[in-house]
Amino acid sequence: MASHGTRGRSGGRPTLEEVAARAGVGRGTVSRVINGSPRVSDATRAAVEAAVAELGYVPNTAARALAANRTNAIALVVPEPETRFFAEPYFSDILRGVGAELADTEMQLLLIFAGSDRERQRLAQYLAAHRVDGVLLVSVHADDPLPDLIAQLEIPAVISGPRSAAETLPSVDSDNYGGARSAVEHLLARGCRNIAHITGRLDVYGAQRRVDGYRDALLAAGHEVDELLIVQGDFTEEGGQRAMRELLARSPVPDAVFAGSDVMAAGARQTLREAGRRIPDDVALVGYDDSAIARHMDPPLTSVRQPIEEMGRRMLDLLLTEIADSRPAASRGLERRQVVLATELMTRASA
Repeated sequence: MASHGTRGRSGGRPTLEEVAARAGVGRGTVSRVINGSPRVSDATRAAVEAAVAELGYVPNTAARALAANRTNAIALVVPEPETRFFAEPYFSDILRGVGAELADTEMQLLLIFAGSDRERQRLAQYLAAHRVDGVLLVSVHADDPLPDLIAQLEIPAVISGPRSAAETLPSVDSDNYGGARSAVEHLLARGCRNIAHITGRLDVYGAQRRVDGYRDALLAAGHEVDELLIVQGDFTEEGGQRAMRELLARSPVPDAVFAGSDVMAAGARQTLREAGRRIPDDVALVGYDDSAIARHMDPPLTSVRQPIEEMGRRMLDLLLTEIADSRPAASRGLERRQVVLATELMTRASA
């Protein structure tokens, strides 16, 4: 019968100490390799992995987690109502990316909604008990107390987009400013002159940066920014409909609209249809996210693609690094901890 791994000296399962002896390293080094710590050289990692394979060592996950004071669980926290989570493709794409990156680990993922005060209080108690090793925060608003609470509890955390330019937590975001500029520059190149912008919630830093990109694209082309052509939305379809009704009631009536999300663009499209305005003949329309909504809209929507699934993967990768790094967060600096991914304008029939 074929043997499944070498027996340890005691005749039972190989031990961590035996792996260390075979690899010629200390017990702590073996532990760091098995736990995925980045603070191990490639040569040492290879030696330990070879020893693990030769001996057939199988880590005792529960014992390892207990010894390291770990839970082998991370929380994906969404400080929004559940209805928004299931209505917007952004969240499911983030979740898909996190899940794909998590598949090769032994970690469990907990999805936690914290859209109400009661849910936030319950979450605070849960986190204070240190029942997770780390937290991924998605859709964080500027005045949200959760990031500071998590920092006070010294729980590793990564957020999907900084709260401000002075963000101290690790974050992963797309180039909101550059994406917005590319959308407006495209509309200007089509000959559009009265370009409106339906913003997202302006307590979200990413929405602020999209407004900055919109403004700077107009100014760079020698156009004044007409404040009447900027209407605040809230990333919902209803918000897009309401904002578009406001724009149609103002003067000048826009000949193009850049919406801060595909969902809001869908709402704007509905209002334009009801008003008898043709897309793109009367009003060109551009969205943001390049979600399935953009591809299935009639006409198909020109949209700024942000790599949302990749953002989810990078968030988890960054969080696992934070968890493995035992140094205090303040001593690590922000190098490589503020990740910004490129965007791309996907041109379709709407503009």
